Amino acid sequence: MKNKLIYTNQIKTEAKRLGFLSCGISKAQFLENEAPRLEHWLKQNMHGEMQYMENHFDKRLDPTKLEEGAKSVVTLLLNYFPPQVQTENTYKLSKYAYGTDYHFVIKDKLKQLLNYIKEEIGEVGGRAFVDSAPVLDKAWAAKSGLGWIGKNSNLLTKQVGSFYFIAELIIDLELVYDYPVTDHCGTCTACIDACPTKAIVQPYVVDGSKCISYFTIELKNEISTHVKGQFEDWMFGCDICQDVCPWNKFSKPHNEPLFNSSIELLSMSKNDWHEITEDVFLRIFQKSAVKRTKYKGLKRNINFLKD
Repeated sequence: MKNKLIYTNQIKTEAKRLGFLSCGISKAQFLENEAPRLEHWLKQNMHGEMQYMENHFDKRLDPTKLEEGAKSVVTLLLNYFPPQVQTENTYKLSKYAYGTDYHFVIKDKLKQLLNYIKEEIGEVGGRAFVDSAPVLDKAWAAKSGLGWIGKNSNLLTKQVGSFYFIAELIIDLELVYDYPVTDHCGTCTACIDACPTKAIVQPYVVDGSKCISYFTIELKNEISTHVKGQFEDWMFGCDICQDVCPWNKFSKPHNEPLFNSSIELLSMSKNDWHEITEDVFLRIFQKSAVKRTKYKGLKRNINFLKD
C-alpha cells in the first residue's frame, strides 16, 4: 500500500508539472453503469452518421480489452479556456479549436508522463489515449472524481467549469484510486434552455445528431434546411451549453502557449470568412483541429449560415 501511495503521488505531481489541470485515477474495470446507457443511446440513433460509435462496444466499456493487464486508468484534464475570444458579430469557432490541434499537444504530454512513470517506477506497460480510441473519457473522469457529468453531458468541475480536454493513460500498475464526486447541477436548466437545436433531449441526454457540433464537424453531407437559422453563427463546433453554464464563470485562461490563437483569426469578420480562400484556410489552420472539416466543409458551413 505504501508503494501504491508513493507512486500515485509521484504521477499526480508530475502531471501537474506537465501543465495538466488535474489528475484522477480509477481501477481499470468494466463500466457497468455505462453499458445500458451507451446501448440505449446507439439504439435511438443519437449518434447520427457517426458510425464509428457503433464499433468496439466492448472496448469502450472495458479498458482491459484495450491494454492487456491494465490495472489503472489515469485520467487527466487540460485547460483550454482562451485569454481572448473572437470579435463580436462574426462566424464562431468552438474555443477548443483556436490554437494547435489538442491531439498533438496532449499526446506529447502523455508520452512524457508515461516515460516518467517508466523511468521513476520501473517496467510499466501502458497506452495513451486522446480522443482517438474507443474510451469513454467523461465516464472515467467522473469515476476518478474530477467532476460530474452535467445535464449537457459535459464533465463539470466546481471552481473550474468545463472548458478542458480529457485524456487517459491506461497502465498495468496498481495505484490508489479516487472516488466520484456528487452532482452539483441542482435545478439549473440553463444549458437545456439555451440549446437552439434542442439537442439536449432530457437532462443528461444529448442527441448527438441534433447538436451544432455534429452538423458542422461530423456530418459529411449537406446540412438539412430544417435547422436553417438555428446555429447562431457557429461555423465549427458550438460552446453555447458551456457558455451559459454557471460553473464556467470560474473558468480561468489556460497557460499553454500552443493553444493561443493568432490575432488574425480572432479579428476576422463575417465578410472575411465569406471571402476566405483555400490558401488562407491552410495558413490559418495549418496546425488546427479545424483542418478536420477541410476547406470544403468550412465553406459549406459558412454558406449555410449566410442570410
